[in-house]
Amino acid sequence: MTLKHLALIPDGNRRWARKNALSIKLGHQQGLENFKKLYEKIAEMKIPYFSFWGASYDNLTKRNKGEVINLLHLIHSGFEELLEDKRVMENRIKINVIGKWKEVLPKSTQDLITKCIQKTENNKNLFLTFLLAYNGKDEIIDAIENIKKNNLEVTEQNIKNSLWTKDLPAVDFIIRTGTDKDPHNSAGFMMWDTAYSQLYFTETLFPDFNEKELIKAIHNFELRQRRYGK
Repeated sequence: MTLKHLALIPDGNRRWARKNALSIKLGHQQGLENFKKLYEKIAEMKIPYFSFWGASYDNLTKRNKGEVINLLHLIHSGFEELLEDKRVMENRIKINVIGKWKEVLPKSTQDLITKCIQKTENNKNLFLTFLLAYNGKDEIIDAIENIKKNNLEVTEQNIKNSLWTKDLPAVDFIIRTGTDKDPHNSAGFMMWDTAYSQLYFTETLFPDFNEKELIKAIHNFELRQRRYGK
């Protein structure tokens, strides 16, 4: 099967830190470093669409203050690097961010993300989407409110056009790391766009989910046959 849209739920940063007798802060930092390596490989493989769940709404609003501050710092520094990374423009990567990030992130980080989005808005080669302060239920509720507001007929197309992910194709393949024998979804992750997605769960914690593990997962996808309910 051809992989057009890959989504990744990176679970396990905190457990990785505890396992290695490190601080939670270093666990999240290692997760960020691992993301950079993985996306470099994904871009090299020319997978057109990659969606990465950077943080749920609850991650950024309900965890302890120290951890939230650290997460906000990592998000800011990550987008600072993206803004200055020459490879983004060389590879014509379009960056987008979906979720309630404008309600949760500091103004300076909002401005930084907006600069990344605007700088890359005309790129059409690869599409890198971050989900920040994201909850799939919020996305569906917002879509319903848009349909009501605009007095639209409830159709599949109108629902899709009202979603935060309206510009993204359906997700072909979801990878979730760090499942620890409990494969599950969280917060209605992209629920409309994952209706027919293939799923891949691994106990490997995200900081240890390296390029070799990524290739193994994608190879697993390529061997499958999608039936779409037929």
